[in-house]
Amino acid sequence: MKPWEYEFAAEVWQAPGATWHFVAVPEPVADDIADRHPRTGPGFGAVPVTASVGATTWSTSVFPDKKRGTYILPMKKPVLQAEELAEGDTAHVRLRTGR
Repeated sequence: MKPWEYEFAAEVWQAPGATWHFVAVPEPVADDIADRHPRTGPGFGAVPVTASVGATTWSTSVFPDKKRGTYILPMKKPVLQAEELAEGDTAHVRLRTGR
């Protein structure tokens, strides 16, 4: 499947009662990802991506979040530290679907 690239800015948030941080993928981007990468087979709809914030790039997946009605991107602690981001900050994200 052809990879697609997206850029967006989103607020970093922390999961309640956990140490995980995320950004919510804006709805137009999430809709495009869902259209281009339909769910097939078992699993919960994760889409593999290469994500970049600033000078930091990592492989991960975006995951559907029913509560927010969009995909969410996990922000690993080393990414937050390297880019000096914390909860409430705006992250400028580049996503490329596939790996």
